[in-house]
Amino acid sequence: MTVDPGYFRERYAVSPDPYGLADRWYEARKYALTVALLPRQRYGAAFEPGCSIGVLTARLAPRCASLLACDAIDSAVASARTRTARLPGVRVERRMIPRDWPPGEFDLIVFSEILYYFDDGDLDQVLRLGTSALRPDGHLLAVHWRHPAPDHPRTGDEAHQALAGHPGLARLAGYRDPDFAAEVYTRAGGDLRSVAQAGGIV
Repeated sequence: MTVDPGYFRERYAVSPDPYGLADRWYEARKYALTVALLPRQRYGAAFEPGCSIGVLTARLAPRCASLLACDAIDSAVASARTRTARLPGVRVERRMIPRDWPPGEFDLIVFSEILYYFDDGDLDQVLRLGTSALRPDGHLLAVHWRHPAPDHPRTGDEAHQALAGHPGLARLAGYRDPDFAAEVYTRAGGDLRSVAQAGGIV
């Protein structure tokens, strides 16, 4: 089953940053690699569900004209709003995905450490919603922990296998080490040129 929001509420009740997102070198390195993997220098509208306390949100904001971030936990939303309050174009809302998927289309959608919390039905719906909301030349970025996590319905590798098998998406780029996987997808049939090719370098 999809992990219940109560699981996360209990964790945030114990600590305002239960995953150490703001303090661990592991997270800082992961976020630097995540943002560096984005093929485009600037994006128009972006969406980051499951933003937690907004550490990655703050890194994504300078690359986006507008960025909607959301989380299902009130305290995480409050922390993310405080962290991004001075960043132009950022909006943080309380939303539960997939139920509260926002309307509109996006140039960038970021699934960071979220897809492995969904059961098969919800994961399929999230991927369908994400693909439908992605503009034809947009990018979908996914990043997930690769080590075992018994309280998750699936592993990070299994989440990325689901992405790879989704008929509406095509893989553009990726990074993988023993700890996490990060991949960029575009719409199937979209622009699959490399950064150098798109920039006319080769």
